[in-house]
Amino acid sequence: MSSLVETIAFVFGLVALGYASGWRSFLNEATGEALTAFAVSVAVPLLLFRTMANADFGDGLPWGLWAAYFPAIAATWTVSQLMVVYVFKREKQAGVVGGLAGGFSNLVLLGIPFMLGVYGQRGFETLSLIVSIHLPIVIGMSILLFGLVGPVAGPKASPRELLADFARKMFSNPLIIGIVCGLLWRFIGMEMPSLMSRLVDSLANVAGPVALFAMGLGLRRYGISGNVKPAMAVAFLKLFLMPAAALVLAKLIGLPPMSAKVVVAAASLPTGVNPYLIASQFGTGQALASNTTTIGTALAVLTTAFWLSIAQWVFG
Repeated sequence: MSSLVETIAFVFGLVALGYASGWRSFLNEATGEALTAFAVSVAVPLLLFRTMANADFGDGLPWGLWAAYFPAIAATWTVSQLMVVYVFKREKQAGVVGGLAGGFSNLVLLGIPFMLGVYGQRGFETLSLIVSIHLPIVIGMSILLFGLVGPVAGPKASPRELLADFARKMFSNPLIIGIVCGLLWRFIGMEMPSLMSRLVDSLANVAGPVALFAMGLGLRRYGISGNVKPAMAVAFLKLFLMPAAALVLAKLIGLPPMSAKVVVAAASLPTGVNPYLIASQFGTGQALASNTTTIGTALAVLTTAFWLSIAQWVFG
């Protein structure tokens, strides 16, 4: 078995084990929520803190990396949102959820351990540069669009209320806190004490396996329900249009091979759970987001391997 195939089998195998644990009732829903909370609120933020504290940004900010990844999000988001509204005749609010589901890769629970397994520390550091601005941009855009189209019921929020809500969510997010604290530590230039380093390492090193297992357990809770056709269409766009756009942009920009392969791999990952959480908050599109996450994760076992092979062939 090649190292690539083995890594993909390992990553999605942990997700499958988590799913099976919930399916066979070995672990209940509350356990899945607790594991996810630990991964997202403690282990992964510490992993990001450690990475940012030791990161080497070279000559400056990675504008080329961002220019290859985020326009791919914008293109897929736009097509997904328009398709949900005009092809499947859903309300504009559900269209925003569809757009978010089409452009939001699972970069944390799935992406971080995946990059570590496939491309090692260099690949993870490159992904961290995307993660550092991914959540603020994507969540901020979804809040802005919901503000423009208005809630399903009730008055629209004012621009000041939208800005305050966005700031509150961002500055209380553990992932953002981990990234900012890591960057501040790097800026100060202080060597990390050995005790602190051991504490951080002990929790950061389990972030990947715990995140994957928790994700699989969480999929049992989200599941598939309702009309699945829009979700299948959005999942198809997420797994094919977005990585294709990222690959073309990376080639046109001339990214270094490692950066280009990470961009394509990140774009090929399935939808994360954030679109479902946002859909629940705004009261529309929950089934669309849930179905897209579950269907996309199941299909990504094959599609991600396909895009990794294509990226390897194109960029070497």
